[in-house]
Amino acid sequence: MANWFKNLSSIWSQDMAIDLGTANTLVVLKGQGVVLNEPSVVAIADNNGKKTVLAVGDEAKTMLGRTPGNISAIRPLRDGVIADFIVTEEMIKHFIKKVHKNKTFANPRILICVPTGSTPVERKAIQDSALAAGARRVQLIEEPIAAAIGAGLPISEATGSMVVDIGGGTTEIAVMSLGGLVYSRSLRVAGDAMDTALVNYMRKEYNLMIGDSTAEKIKKEIGTAIPSNSNTYAVKGRDLRSGTPKEVNITEEDTAEALNDILKEMVNGIKDALENTPPELSADLVDMGLTLTGGGALLKNIDKRFSKETGLPVFIADDPLACVAIGTGKALEQEETFSTMLSEY
Repeated sequence: MANWFKNLSSIWSQDMAIDLGTANTLVVLKGQGVVLNEPSVVAIADNNGKKTVLAVGDEAKTMLGRTPGNISAIRPLRDGVIADFIVTEEMIKHFIKKVHKNKTFANPRILICVPTGSTPVERKAIQDSALAAGARRVQLIEEPIAAAIGAGLPISEATGSMVVDIGGGTTEIAVMSLGGLVYSRSLRVAGDAMDTALVNYMRKEYNLMIGDSTAEKIKKEIGTAIPSNSNTYAVKGRDLRSGTPKEVNITEEDTAEALNDILKEMVNGIKDALENTPPELSADLVDMGLTLTGGGALLKNIDKRFSKETGLPVFIADDPLACVAIGTGKALEQEETFSTMLSEY
């Protein structure tokens, strides 16, 4: 009976690849591409000690910073790893049901990407969350490998490929050759750290208190690594002196200054990777350059700054936001080809 149920559920379920990100979760269904892209946010209601999930994803994100006392909108992942096991399980369960149109027997095989710097305990927690959410089997793949596959880099060949994946919680820096990682490092500074830097800058320079959502809008609208014009952007927040609402205009120069320390840390991480790369592969990188993936790759002029400070050509992947998810999906579909890059805990 158990085998019959397992076989039936596998027929009714489609294998899934999940980019379980700090900021966003993307889901790929085998043979269908990216079918879901929603914020990694869960809204929880606490009624006399009993906690229930109110909303997940897009709907929950709209509640960030706007909830009453008994409701909290939280991100269950921090720096690319699970900060709240139970809420992460509920979020994965919600996404499984959503992409399978709420089928009763949704019990898929899942491939999830993880940061290179995550510990075995953290990887086991991710796997356990997915199993508890209804997966029949869970495998893991490291983020920079998935990013490189998604970007179409020749990582299986005897040539050096370099990826810098700037996500929400981590920046993954890796050099690959012959299907493996030659060097990898996970920096806990990325898109969220940029938002925090903008919040702090607005407080310091303009005495204006803003939230993370506003900081994210600033980053997307006028954020830059190198200022190139005098565009301005109106920012609304709370005046720290009077406590009343206030609006100020900021420029690209402001955002470049605010983000400077974060970008310096990323550049130093890239330089460390280059210093620890064997000479023959370093020679390959002179021609191949490095490829940027992740949402942070969309920051204006970030490729120009990285190229200027490293001396390498810098390319932005065709679809940086979905690159890791696309690569994870390809690894799921071509399991035999990429089997050495997959793991289980």
